[in-house]
Amino acid sequence: MKLLVFVLSDVEKLQPLLKKFKDDDIPGATIFDSTGMGRELVDHDEFSIFGSMRNLISHNNQHTKTLLLVVDDAEIEKITQDIETVVGSLDQPDSGILFTLPIDFVKGLKRLK
Repeated sequence: MKLLVFVLSDVEKLQPLLKKFKDDDIPGATIFDSTGMGRELVDHDEFSIFGSMRNLISHNNQHTKTLLLVVDDAEIEKITQDIETVVGSLDQPDSGILFTLPIDFVKGLKRLK
């Protein structure tokens, strides 16, 4: 099993992505509001070089959504395809970041049948 972590840059694509997961029988995800380090530095450090970058960072990307999914290894490719179908290629800037971590122990995980 893996913990799949996806940081979604365009939060307007969250609902279409969740619908795609539901349509493809991808089990539940936990969703967090998140903010990137660059945004935090720009918003809280007015007098540094990062403060001067304020105008360079798109206001559309002020916040992100982080999705956590506990999945079988075999599901990773399909979930990756679903994400890129909705979001576009993750190789493009400001699309998001996706990675997995091994899970050694899980209790309380309920699979939808």
